[in-house]
Amino acid sequence: METVYFSGNECHTGGNLPKVGDKAPDFKLVTPELKDVSLETFKGKRVVLNIFPSLDTPVCAAGVRRFNQEASSLADTVVLCVSMDLPFAAGRFCEAEGLRDVIPASAFRSPAFAKDYGVQLVDGPLAGLLTRAVIIIDKDGKVRYVDLVDEITHEPRYDEALDVLQH
Repeated sequence: METVYFSGNECHTGGNLPKVGDKAPDFKLVTPELKDVSLETFKGKRVVLNIFPSLDTPVCAAGVRRFNQEASSLADTVVLCVSMDLPFAAGRFCEAEGLRDVIPASAFRSPAFAKDYGVQLVDGPLAGLLTRAVIIIDKDGKVRYVDLVDEITHEPRYDEALDVLQH
């Protein structure tokens, strides 16, 4: 169980995030085209999991825009923007914003993702949604970076994540 905060109020996740050096758990997420994607889908690439509660919030939307602008321009890297949002809504958001370099990936029918990555909020006002975190998985399927954002209303540490991707 991890402790995070939503507007200063303590919340908890239903598990622990993987640690740097761990083999990343496989997952199954859903794209706006209703296609399943997994870690295996992106074999040979670095995978950035930009995890957040919902695109219907300004901070989550800003994170998707920022990763679209920066991380996705890196070679052999794919950015999955993961939330419990329905895949249709995530796709509409990205299309309306002109975001073509990230992949919206819904965990709405993947309780295993939330459990295996330890990111589902189990209490507080956002219970049932995912907390805000960034996890980078290298080409060999190992976790290279983990940023659990302590205050859900804050953006992740983009510069740290980008630094990992650039080295």
